[in-house]
Amino acid sequence: MTDIMDLHTHTIASGHAYNSLCEMAKAAADKHLKLFGSTDHAPRIPGAPAELFFVNFKIIPNELYGVRLLMGCELNILDYEGNVDLKPNMLRRMDYAIASIHQPCYTSGTVAQNTAAYLGAMKNPYVKIIGHPDDDRFPMDLDTLAAAAKEHHVLLEVNSSSFNPYSSRKGARESYRFMLERCAHYGTSIIINSDAHFFTDVGNHAAAWELIEEVNFPEELIVNTSIDKLIPYIPAITGSTHHEAGF
Repeated sequence: MTDIMDLHTHTIASGHAYNSLCEMAKAAADKHLKLFGSTDHAPRIPGAPAELFFVNFKIIPNELYGVRLLMGCELNILDYEGNVDLKPNMLRRMDYAIASIHQPCYTSGTVAQNTAAYLGAMKNPYVKIIGHPDDDRFPMDLDTLAAAAKEHHVLLEVNSSSFNPYSSRKGARESYRFMLERCAHYGTSIIINSDAHFFTDVGNHAAAWELIEEVNFPEELIVNTSIDKLIPYIPAITGSTHHEAGF
């Protein structure tokens, strides 16, 4: 299937990634992607940029190297209520936000508590994607997650980097197999992303696509194949400028 986008990537600003925004966007162009999203970590991750970093997106063009560019962030879910580490007055300046659970920003609780954390984040109107809901260190009810994502009009991510043997997130294949089955049941749309921290991984979704094809997941529920499928989730794509001006 056609794959024209990658909306979860990191630049050197995240503190543990190794390329500039221009280098990452050029890699997207070299992979013939149509849409590239940069989502550096929000401030609670050690080494992440301060809030000021996310305010000045207005200076960044909408297109680099012929690729449509979106500027967002990967938020940290902080507690069992789903609170995140940037306030609405910051989030409204961006095109979109991903909300994820990371150590050391979150202390794992029970299945019910971890599930509630994701559900709370989904209710944030600026959160458009739930990042890597696949980590068995943070057990959750994936059936409830799939149903809630449909209800709250949020995309669930299949994160290709979680399949790597060096990933700290374990159990991804089994988690995603079940999540995809429940998404197909509820009609919940997904997005495949690379979570690239180095330019060579931009658009590298091979492991995720392998599982998608293995479970015969419906193509109509995968937004990667069409910008038109993504617009209802991230309408900023259609704007002439994607960042609110001003400090």
